[in-house]
Amino acid sequence: MADSETPHPPPLLLPDAIHQAVRPGTALLRLETTRSRQGVLDGAWWPRTREVERELPALVSVLTEHLGPITRVGLDASAWDAIPTRLVVDERVVHLDSFPVGDDTVLISRGDKDHFVLMVVPPDTEPEAARAAMARAVRADNVTRAAELLVAPIPPPTSEREEPA
Repeated sequence: MADSETPHPPPLLLPDAIHQAVRPGTALLRLETTRSRQGVLDGAWWPRTREVERELPALVSVLTEHLGPITRVGLDASAWDAIPTRLVVDERVVHLDSFPVGDDTVLISRGDKDHFVLMVVPPDTEPEAARAAMARAVRADNVTRAAELLVAPIPPPTSEREEPA
């Protein structure tokens, strides 16, 4: 059988240990410095609740450690209970913008032209579906929008994907 005819299993989305560690309250990021971005998303976030004032400070704190000070966060108004216009996180004011866009994302800004787009996994999402969507969202070659990732079929378990043909 020629190499081109040999079936190749799809690449693992995340190492098993990381995949199982993803739980509500987790953010996965693709921290990559590049001149151009081919992917649609820079990462994913799975908040525990729909309460902005409860969930967002932890995300902003963690992102600040890796990206520097976060100045503004854009949220989908239809996905959250109540959105204030600003929050104080780690003694810094973070301005919040809300729009009824229904796109399942959050836009993180460090400045006027420096933005990161994270897919937001709804808090009540089944764990395997959330993990699969988050793993796809952080792939550098992902061109699928957040809403589509959230409804995509879950890939088979690792043991089924890695069996030789």
